[in-house]
Amino acid sequence: MKVFGERLLELRKERNISQANLAKLLGVSSGIVCLWETDRSEPTALNIVKIAEFFNVTTDFLLGRRDD
Repeated sequence: MKVFGERLLELRKERNISQANLAKLLGVSSGIVCLWETDRSEPTALNIVKIAEFFNVTTDFLLGRRDD
């Protein structure tokens, strides 16, 4: 899910949010965001939905199925 990690990193940096702050807002451990961004772990479907809602993007965008 390489596209996911890249897009998550891009969205997080665009909004100037640290990995720790994003993790806190999503209710996950601080290290998991790093693992997602570096493609060493994949988020659950529920976490993908939470991230999409937080950043106001679609899950298809996060997963690389759409570019908008």
